[in-house]
Amino acid sequence: MSIKAKVLFLDRDGTINEDLIGGYVTELDQFRLIPKSDEAIALARKAGFKIVIVSNQACLAKGMASEEKINAVNAYMQSLLIKNGASYDLCYFAPYHPKYPHPKYDAYKSWRKPETGMVAQALQDFQKMGLEVDKNDSYFIGDKQVDVLCGKRSGLRQILVRTGHGEVDACREKDTHPEFIADDLYDAVANYILPKYSGGNA
Repeated sequence: MSIKAKVLFLDRDGTINEDLIGGYVTELDQFRLIPKSDEAIALARKAGFKIVIVSNQACLAKGMASEEKINAVNAYMQSLLIKNGASYDLCYFAPYHPKYPHPKYDAYKSWRKPETGMVAQALQDFQKMGLEVDKNDSYFIGDKQVDVLCGKRSGLRQILVRTGHGEVDACREKDTHPEFIADDLYDAVANYILPKYSGGNA
């Protein structure tokens, strides 16, 4: 019998760490946590949430970075989070880009947000652990319209953050309205999600 789990699906660049607008975070010295994003993740974990990272990394299809570099950046992120009582449970990245055909990465077309492949993979991986994701109690948080749309398509609750690209106008223009618009990840977790639970706990 599966145990119900509530999950935060988090975009990476622009949501957890500062984004390089017009570029990609592919080196450790480019990775900088957005203030209090680690604290937000720590609070969510204490409230019983599982944490899943889901990011588009088309720099792979474009030949601008290797999988080793992306994995190294994600491992570095985990090390920074752990220092502050936070961590992620699962981490996925979509290497595909429609304008840059690649014999290996084209197989991940369904993973590129707003497609839902990464979320679907996470649901399967949690199921193998004996966990069933409670979509009514799980959130997708990101800084782009595609994050909100991916969340909607996946049946998750959606929060747009104003950090990174902060695509409030894009969401409005494309009629993709999130459940909540937060100043940043900390605002989303501490001031919107956790107050829904008595004493901050489910």
